[in-house]
Amino acid sequence: MTSTSSTPASASPASDIHWADPARQQAFGIWLAAQASRHGVQPDSLRSASADASFRRYFRLDAPTAPRGTLIIMDAPPEKEDCHPFVAVARLLEAGGVGVPHILEWDEAQGFMLLSDLGQHTFLATLEATDYDHGPASTNRALYMSAIDELVRLQAVPADSLPPYDDALLQRELDLLPEWYLTQLRGLTLDDATRTMLAQTFALIKAEALAQPTGFVHRDYHSRNLMADPADPKARLGVIDFQDAVRGPLTYDLVSLLRDAYVIWDEDIQLDYAVRFWEKARKAGLPVADDFGDYWRQFEWMGLQRHLKVLGIFARLALRDGKRQYLDDIPRVWTYAHRVASRYQGLGPLARLLEQAEAAHGGTQTQVGYTF
Repeated sequence: MTSTSSTPASASPASDIHWADPARQQAFGIWLAAQASRHGVQPDSLRSASADASFRRYFRLDAPTAPRGTLIIMDAPPEKEDCHPFVAVARLLEAGGVGVPHILEWDEAQGFMLLSDLGQHTFLATLEATDYDHGPASTNRALYMSAIDELVRLQAVPADSLPPYDDALLQRELDLLPEWYLTQLRGLTLDDATRTMLAQTFALIKAEALAQPTGFVHRDYHSRNLMADPADPKARLGVIDFQDAVRGPLTYDLVSLLRDAYVIWDEDIQLDYAVRFWEKARKAGLPVADDFGDYWRQFEWMGLQRHLKVLGIFARLALRDGKRQYLDDIPRVWTYAHRVASRYQGLGPLARLLEQAEAAHGGTQTQVGYTF
């Protein structure tokens, strides 16, 4: 792709970076030139770093005086992205000693931000480099133990200033399942009995979540939002994409890590890491359950809420936003949700509905219902 207009010669972004709005491109060029004089960045080295599921995108550019020799720019149009939560949470986590990007500059009005660079390798990419299906178990274990240590550090950060993960938010997330996954993606028509069943099931799930001990919740603590050093799997990880943090159930982030939408592990491995986290959390004084069996049950129910939500989110990203690649990750998420729904009393009808949704994949399904 090529740029749609030019920027000042002193701050010309790479030609393969697309700008839909020429005025924003010009404003970016002017802002970038100012960063060159203040932080020693080299505008001609600008290249794409990553994009995410929102309207934010990230660039990397050389900065010889920076610790890694590079810095990151976030481009977040203010009319589409509110950067205030990102800034507030970044400062909160940094004060708590968590490895997050340091904010060097923030143009609040225009939505441009200059950040320290946590590296180019995600936790997921580092696992893939070691071949996580057949590769060195010691490397994988070191990476997960680093992630667990960082999570304990994160959950020790005071969460009083964060919005609560309350009934209303849990419900909005669960509603994504029927709205996007069941009906729009899988083509099911839900009758009144099915909707009643879902309402009753969601009430059970919310009650379980709201009864759990609470603290700092990242909400997306998984392999694509952790930055790792392939040369040293024991090194501390960088944490990104934390702007949606809330005060809520402390099991949530461990679910995100161990039942990741992009990596699936046998349950004995999940249990092993969960025990290790639980032990470290207790030692750190975090308010986790005194009995690991109770903690594991909380972990499973919280995971069910997350995975039902993610099924809806991935369907929405594919259908509404054209990000079809997320469809490839649905089978893992479905497996997690179905296993828990099949395991606990009161969740059987949900498990059968999930089965029917996948049976309808590629076929025709016009009506599903349950009687009580």
